[in-house]
Amino acid sequence: MSAPDSLAWRAAAGVADLWAPNRLAILIFHRVLPEPDPLFPGEMHAARFDALMARVARGFNVLTLAQALERRERQQLPSRALAITFDDGYADNADIALPILQRHGLKASFFVASGFLDGGRMWNDSAIETIRGCRAIELDASALGLGRLPLGDAAQRRRAIDAVLPRLKYSPLAEREQGLVALAKAAGHPALPDDLMMSTQKLRRLHQAGMEIGGHTCDHPILRVLPEAEAREQIVRGRERLQDLLQAPVTSFAYPNGRPGHDYDHRHVAMVREAGFAGAVSTAQGVDDGSSDRFQLPRFTPWDTGLARWMARLMLQRVRPAPTEVAAATVAA
Repeated sequence: MSAPDSLAWRAAAGVADLWAPNRLAILIFHRVLPEPDPLFPGEMHAARFDALMARVARGFNVLTLAQALERRERQQLPSRALAITFDDGYADNADIALPILQRHGLKASFFVASGFLDGGRMWNDSAIETIRGCRAIELDASALGLGRLPLGDAAQRRRAIDAVLPRLKYSPLAEREQGLVALAKAAGHPALPDDLMMSTQKLRRLHQAGMEIGGHTCDHPILRVLPEAEAREQIVRGRERLQDLLQAPVTSFAYPNGRPGHDYDHRHVAMVREAGFAGAVSTAQGVDDGSSDRFQLPRFTPWDTGLARWMARLMLQRVRPAPTEVAAATVAA
C-alpha cells in the first residue's frame, strides 16, 4: 500500500470508528468473472475481487448475514462489522469467489434463486448473451418497441443491452418470455450458455465450506408485478427447495432487484417473515445503524475502481444515516 493509500485508509477508518460504532455494513455482489468482460468492464473479476477481499479481511470483522443478525439482536455486533453477500446463484460464485474468500479466511452469504440451478439461465443473461452472440451488425428490436439497434462494436452492443433490459425487466413473466423469444429470433438464434448458474453440487460445496445459503425466490421475479398468491409461492418454494437440497435451514432472504416500494412492498415483507426467515436484505443503499427493519436491511457496494478510494468510501459510508427508502415498503403499524 502506498503512503497516500495508507493515509486515506487510516483517516477513513478513524472517522468510522469514532462516529459509527455498532453498525453493520452489508456488501452486495453478483458475479466474479475470471477475467474482465469487454461488454461490462465494471463487472467484478477475480484479480480485483482478490485485492478487495485482502483489504476487507484486514479492516473488518466479517460475518455471514445469519451471524450478524443473531449478534445484532443481542446488541453484540463487533466493531467494523461487515457481511459479504452475493445475489442470484452464479456458478462463478463457487468457482472463482469461493477460493478467494477461503484464501482470506472470509465467510459470505449467497442468495440463490433456486429455479436456475442445474442449467437454468436468468432472463437478463438470456438477453445479454443473445446480443453478445448476434453475428449481425444491427439488431431489429422493433418487436420490443426499440427499432433497429447497431451492434458494430462492443460499445454499441452494450448500449443495445442497456436499452433492452429495462424494456423487459418489469414485464409480467409470460410477456418477458415472449420478448426474449422475439429477441432471439431477430438475432438469428445464437447459441446461449447453459452453465452460468450453479449446479446443485456447487451449491452444496458453498454450504460445506461454511458459507451461508439464503433464499432469493424460485425464479427471481419482481415481486410487485405478481399476484399475491404467486409472490408468496415464489418466496416459500424457493426456500423449500434450497432446504431440501442442503438438508439445512435457510434463514436469510434477499428481495429480487430489491428496491423498497418499487420492487417489493409491505405485503412481501410480511410474506418473508411468515415464511420463517429470520431477516432479509434490500438494495436500499446504506449501512444499518441498528434502527433498520431486520427484514429490510440496506446494502452497499462502493463503486470506485481504485482500491484506496473503494475502501475509503466504504468506511465513510458507515457514518451516514440509515436510508429512508424503506418507509415505502414498511408494514403499517
